[in-house]
Amino acid sequence: MLNALLLIVGFVLLIFGADKLVDGASALARKYNIPNIVIGLTIVAFGTSAPELVVNVFAAVSGNTELMLGNVLGSNIFNALGILGICAVMAPLAVKRNTTWIEIPLAFLAAIVVLVIANDVFLDKNATNITTRSEGVMLLFFFVIFLVYNLQVAKSGRASDDIETKELPMLKSLLFIVFGLTGLVIGGRMIVTSAVEIAQLMGISERIIALTIVAVGTSLPELATSVVAVRKGNTDIAIGNVVGSNIFNIFFIFGVSSVIAPSVIGPNSQIDIFVNILASLLLFFFIFTGKGRKLERWEGILFLFMYVAYLVFLIYGA
Repeated sequence: MLNALLLIVGFVLLIFGADKLVDGASALARKYNIPNIVIGLTIVAFGTSAPELVVNVFAAVSGNTELMLGNVLGSNIFNALGILGICAVMAPLAVKRNTTWIEIPLAFLAAIVVLVIANDVFLDKNATNITTRSEGVMLLFFFVIFLVYNLQVAKSGRASDDIETKELPMLKSLLFIVFGLTGLVIGGRMIVTSAVEIAQLMGISERIIALTIVAVGTSLPELATSVVAVRKGNTDIAIGNVVGSNIFNIFFIFGVSSVIAPSVIGPNSQIDIFVNILASLLLFFFIFTGKGRKLERWEGILFLFMYVAYLVFLIYGA
């Protein structure tokens, strides 16, 4: 019970920290006349993915490498099947041309890249599957390409320039940044420590905890952002947010954590890798099943059913 309570407190601190960090940094950037494009592509984008990043960095530093890939894959699967499923049930999700032909295929490519770097046994006849630092650097190069693409889209006017930022005094902005970073560090550390303890006490692997509780908890900012976007009628933002987050998670977050600490990938993780690939493929396929480029309500229901089935499979296997 104590570890479960610490885990919940860790999530609260993590999400609170990310929110305050974004508010403070965005307000400070606006004071120095930094363009909305830069604020959106850096501070806001990094802020929504800060929970996954902080948890993965702590997991890498602590040597709990099972949490690294589990958190990334679990977050991506929850994003695609869980969040898009919920949003599509609320309202059919319209998909922009760029998202259809570039971002969703790029998310699929990211999923395939994970499959390649996680199969040393099959491809190189090694004794174990290991993600190395050089592979982490390669993922970061992919992330730089994705960042440049986003910058070009923003400059061309095809991306929204309407980034909401709070007007805050200088001192308050700095305090928000300090409190935000503090919440991220303390919350991230509490989550990793508590998740490992819970896994040991329950006699299950860190992978299961990472794929379920940790992944869903760190994806709460994406869930909140997407649900709010759908309620406001901005359905294209909801699906773009999820797809962008999935690319970010693999190329940047898994890249950074792999550079910090190479990790051994167990055979059970291959299932999660294939589910992640399947989710990306289905998303691309479902867009073209009806009139226009949309994710319909029945497809959202199917996504939710698939996610619940995946959770049942994980729990039953554990």
